[in-house]
Amino acid sequence: MYVSEIEQSLFHAFPADDAESWDHVGLSVGDPHAEAGRILVSLDATVAEVELAHERGCDLIVAHHPVYISAPDAFVPTPGAFGQASAAVYRAARYGISIISMHTNLDRSIAARKALPALVGQAPYASLEHPLDPVESGLGALAHTEPTTLGRFARICADAFGTQPRVWGAADAPVSHVAWLGGSLGDLGALAMKEGADVVVCGEAGYHVCQDLALRGLGVILLGHDASEAPFARILAESLQAGGVDRGAIEFAPHKRQWWTLEERGR
Repeated sequence: MYVSEIEQSLFHAFPADDAESWDHVGLSVGDPHAEAGRILVSLDATVAEVELAHERGCDLIVAHHPVYISAPDAFVPTPGAFGQASAAVYRAARYGISIISMHTNLDRSIAARKALPALVGQAPYASLEHPLDPVESGLGALAHTEPTTLGRFARICADAFGTQPRVWGAADAPVSHVAWLGGSLGDLGALAMKEGADVVVCGEAGYHVCQDLALRGLGVILLGHDASEAPFARILAESLQAGGVDRGAIEFAPHKRQWWTLEERGR
């Protein structure tokens, strides 16, 4: 299949109109008329993924995160003054590797809504963005869970996502109604409170946002931005197959957490 055909197929699954106005989705670098023999699916499109694609003989990267939101001032061989994105694009072009991203348009999909709650055995009933319409695409998810406490639920999330979350709120606070959001919470905590959620599980959120929500009774579990969206790579692979790409032509970039905690390393 041609790169342009794959991009069109992905946009059919994740419409460009669903992306935020500031976002950069679709083809970032490469020849739309080139054939894509092997495809690397990944969360990110950094220098590491470009090098991995080259090593594995892939000529297309399909990533969740764009290689850049705003283009760097220059494209250079190594990360430095112009940022790692400039080197990623430079190397991709040099190797003949195209890069396509499906970002906030994928975030609004039904598939993304189901992916995160499913890891802890929950089935969402609506998105966080459109809680009254279960079929409308929208950011995040709302789901019910067996009654537990914030501390126990945080442990369940830690095990399911393979991460070390930061938790805001009382450990013994009751939890039965959960809001989910991959990536950054932004100002959507207010929607979680409005819908009566006991906790919001997300990738990251600002200090004052978490402080305010916790003091108002909404627990916050911060998984880490990467950990919260790593499951989206599987969604991309499934969408590629639905669009006609052979499963044998799809490679996965292993998700390696790029940050660590002192507790994990025994101080």
